[in-house]
Amino acid sequence: MIFHCTKALAAKLPFVSPTLFADTNPLGSWHAHLYIIDRRQCVMFCHDSTRFVLFESGLKKGQFHDLGQLHKKLYLAVLISMGVSEASLKRVQLALGSVLFDTVTDRSVLGTLNQSRGEFDYFIADYSNILEVDPIIAAQWFNKRPLTARGKWLWPDKSMLELVGSL
Repeated sequence: MIFHCTKALAAKLPFVSPTLFADTNPLGSWHAHLYIIDRRQCVMFCHDSTRFVLFESGLKKGQFHDLGQLHKKLYLAVLISMGVSEASLKRVQLALGSVLFDTVTDRSVLGTLNQSRGEFDYFIADYSNILEVDPIIAAQWFNKRPLTARGKWLWPDKSMLELVGSL
């Protein structure tokens, strides 16, 4: 699995390639960006083709070395909450593969990340601390809203379920 990281996040990771990796994963690649919310390090992930968004808050320095594993656990937990079958989850686990990071980003996906971050302020208004936000509930909130990407309307949750179902 390939993560296209912004410079802010790349500075926290142990190895990030400056060149683009070829995407051969059937699940596609993700973009990731580091945000500081309530003085806490938070990472938002956005799937390149479906615009499916995941959010992880309160990361500490040592956790950035295992960012791929944190993403994998969160991604699978969100798929379980969406009702994905056990057989499909096993296919997803096999398809995830090894984790690679590069710094080649796409403006369209970064636009979706920025828009999601802006809308996220409305979601977290009910919380007194960013660490109280359940990442699974946040993912469900992010992905049940329509958005446009390259002139097409998308429903991220439905698009991700179609992608997972195609494995």
